Amino acid sequence: MEIKTIQTSPYTDQVCGTSGLRKKTSVFKQKNYLENFVQSVFNALSDIEGKTLVIGGDGRYFNDTAVQSIIRLAVANQFGRLIIGQNGILSTPAASHLIVKRKAFGGIILSASHNPGGPEGDVGIKFDTAQGAPAPQAVTDKISEKAKMIDHYWTCDIPDVNLSEIGEQLIGSTVIEVVDSVEDYALYMQEIFDFHAIQKLFQSGFRMTYDALNAVTGPYAVHIFEKLLGAPAGTVIHAKPLPDFGGLHPEPNLTYAHAFVEKMFADDAPDFGAASDGDGDRYMILGKKFFVAPSDSLAVLMQYADQIPFYAGRIYGVARSMPTADAVDFVAAQKNLPVFATPTGWKYFSSLLNARKISFCGEESFGSGSFHLCEKDGIWAILFWLNILAVTRKSVQELNEELWHHFGRVYTSTQSYEGLETATVREMFAAYEQHAADLVGTKVNNHQIKEVGVFNYTDPVTQETAKNQGDYILFDDNSRIFWRLSGTGSSGATLRVYYMKHEKNPARLHENAADYLQPLQEIFTQLVQLETYTGRTHPDVTT
Repeated sequence: MEIKTIQTSPYTDQVCGTSGLRKKTSVFKQKNYLENFVQSVFNALSDIEGKTLVIGGDGRYFNDTAVQSIIRLAVANQFGRLIIGQNGILSTPAASHLIVKRKAFGGIILSASHNPGGPEGDVGIKFDTAQGAPAPQAVTDKISEKAKMIDHYWTCDIPDVNLSEIGEQLIGSTVIEVVDSVEDYALYMQEIFDFHAIQKLFQSGFRMTYDALNAVTGPYAVHIFEKLLGAPAGTVIHAKPLPDFGGLHPEPNLTYAHAFVEKMFADDAPDFGAASDGDGDRYMILGKKFFVAPSDSLAVLMQYADQIPFYAGRIYGVARSMPTADAVDFVAAQKNLPVFATPTGWKYFSSLLNARKISFCGEESFGSGSFHLCEKDGIWAILFWLNILAVTRKSVQELNEELWHHFGRVYTSTQSYEGLETATVREMFAAYEQHAADLVGTKVNNHQIKEVGVFNYTDPVTQETAKNQGDYILFDDNSRIFWRLSGTGSSGATLRVYYMKHEKNPARLHENAADYLQPLQEIFTQLVQLETYTGRTHPDVTT
């Protein structure tokens, strides 16, 4: 085996976003583009010789090529062991668990999460630390800096590694270990949840549909829901991971998963429906003709956490991203537990989880998790719901409505404007912020503005700061607007706007969320002059 030094030149766009690097497939297929970034990851780390690295991804187009390139770079950079999911497949939560279980140095995860796949879609790559957590800001900044100055990388001249067969082989001084993608994760879920109780739920005639969206969770869902829990064959649909997700959009929300949503709102709908995204870290929950908002889902999990033995006596607090509606805050207050509001990005939860300041956390973008992993975890959240349903024998709708009647309903909606010009959006932000302070105390469309601001965050554990994480307006009627630029797009800018209002009137707890929050949308578009700057009058996605 020959180790080669390949001369290269940097690409100016290899700057890490919220979670690693995401670009169009055509961008990643440029000469040395992937290799430059991977070598920059290795250059940003220290003392990697002889260490263990986990590698896997969501199976999207180009990942098979990328895995082989990463293997060659890792061998050339003298890692001691590479642990790779069979056929290169590992969900993001499964990779996180494997990193911790095998005491790996870290992991490289190939996923663009909920972004579309295929030749015209997106590719993503990120580094997880030894805690199984997304690399913190200090590390991603260092990776970006190394990528700006890279002039060579190391690789080796070896044939493609057979990733279809489980087992070990030695290449140079590096052990290549191919592992079952599902087994370790499934065993871990059995440690956390009462599988016997959930089995009895299915035996009672309980019906479920799980849509894997032809993404990474198909094999996990078939093994866990159908084989281990006894759900009937066919409970899992779109179960085979496909490079282009079979034409389906790998984001489980009301807009993109419309066929699944229609199934759950049909007269013969099953009792419970769930779906996960491209890499398995996000999820959507539906009952029969009932949609569960992500913020309500987190609140329900928190409400019933003490009925899951794994968490009994280990409930320390909860965190949510700042844009996430604050339904869980009311549950935490009743339990006398602290609540932390963080910037968007799972890495901001990691220090809180590791310090045991929180037990649970979640984002408005359909992600929830706990201290069991330092990644959000879709299958875990769905099993949590199934465990609650098995213990309470209540319906999804009943659990949500009990939450509303006890604490009030927090109406929430997220609207995304995609493919905008970044410079134009920043200009719009700047123009608004110039006069924002003058809005305090004024009325806009009969809504009194109580407070305006820009969200800045200091991590209570690490004391690291994150500034300019989004703008917000608070009104005196328990409503709020929050907006920010998303860091998960592959091209252009995505503006995400979050609307929220806490409603306590029992007579108004069952209204259509979009209609209820429409006045806030009108206020936002007026105050930031959205159409003037972007030409847009309607969002691309509403959830």
